[in-house]
Amino acid sequence: MKDEDWELGESLDAFNDLLYGGFGAMKGHSNMQLIWLNAERCSKALGYNITKEYYLNKLMPGSIFNKDFHRQKLDELEAGIGQTYFQIIVEIISDHPNIQLVCK
Repeated sequence: MKDEDWELGESLDAFNDLLYGGFGAMKGHSNMQLIWLNAERCSKALGYNITKEYYLNKLMPGSIFNKDFHRQKLDELEAGIGQTYFQIIVEIISDHPNIQLVCK
């Protein structure tokens, strides 16, 4: 959020919004290269366990999140067919053709 006087929320939706550009480091740029350092280590850190914890938090009593959606995603993860948090982030980035992801 370079040179911005506000902060982005902590969510995957907010991350996706950031990638549309128009503010922060992307202001004025139509194409970007995003370099993800230590991607392999991040892939492990954002793997099955953290993803399961993420979904379980969404399913907590009193949660405002779509429980049916997150239950389905948790079931898929536990069945071995769901995405990890790392994979979700990579997919979000890949949905922006103006951004080239380079994993190092």
